[in-house]
Amino acid sequence: MRGYWATLFLLAAIWGASYLFIEVGVRDIPPAALTFLRLSLATLLLVGYTAHRLGARRTLEELRAAWRTCLVLGVINAALPMTLVAWGQTHIDSSVAAIAQASVPIFVVLLSLRFLPHEPIGPSGVVGLALGICGVALITGLNPEGGWWAVAGTLAVVASSLSYAAGGVFGQLRVRNTPGPVLATGSMLFGALALLPFAIAEPQTGAPGAKAIVALLALALLPTFVGQLLLFRMLRLYGSPRMSLVTYLMPGFAVVYGVTLLGEPLSGTAIGGLALILGGVALASGQRLFGTRAQESAA
Repeated sequence: MRGYWATLFLLAAIWGASYLFIEVGVRDIPPAALTFLRLSLATLLLVGYTAHRLGARRTLEELRAAWRTCLVLGVINAALPMTLVAWGQTHIDSSVAAIAQASVPIFVVLLSLRFLPHEPIGPSGVVGLALGICGVALITGLNPEGGWWAVAGTLAVVASSLSYAAGGVFGQLRVRNTPGPVLATGSMLFGALALLPFAIAEPQTGAPGAKAIVALLALALLPTFVGQLLLFRMLRLYGSPRMSLVTYLMPGFAVVYGVTLLGEPLSGTAIGGLALILGGVALASGQRLFGTRAQESAA
């Protein structure tokens, strides 16, 4: 389990930084264009990595064989949720976006009940789901400081959580038969292709500044390239429920980055919403997580 925790903390630190990079990037680059460029640059890096690891010929064969899976993942685990987050962050702070996305494990539990083998959710699981939903409602705000656009931005991030959860569950079902680097490469490629028309329809007004360009490069390299490789490795080794627990740690990193590097305020409402969401996640996913551990110990 040492490898699991080390990878979990590393992925949380990397993904937590994505909100910082997005917050800087969307100041000069439209959300769809930012995500398209992010995925395109990551695709180039992943193609080189995968071809080096598996060989160019095998990489091409694996991509052809798994193109349908990669297409689905490219849309629901890349293009759609990343664009929703980028758009949402044009109306809310990066720390609020990270807290809203802490709801991913809640959606993973709900989807796993239907698509993955599971233990009965039980009363504690039901309470956990209810707490998580209340936390999302709290950070969305009955009296939002940023007005209704802030509500829309937060809801866009929550919708991205559902999309990411679906991608995690779907990826776990497919990762057993396809190498993780191939799925990462294919999903980034198809995600970029899906966003191309939207990036063209949302033209850039003026040249982006140096900070936005650096943020874009960092976004493509760390959360997207490195993050995708770590994601599919964790899905293969530990499964979707355990991988989704990165959400416990990711908001903490994102809040620290946002407060210290961007000077963002942190309200009591945001902290309370995060506490409710993480408490709900603990109740809703804890039984399934510890059940998996017990099975491994018995084996």
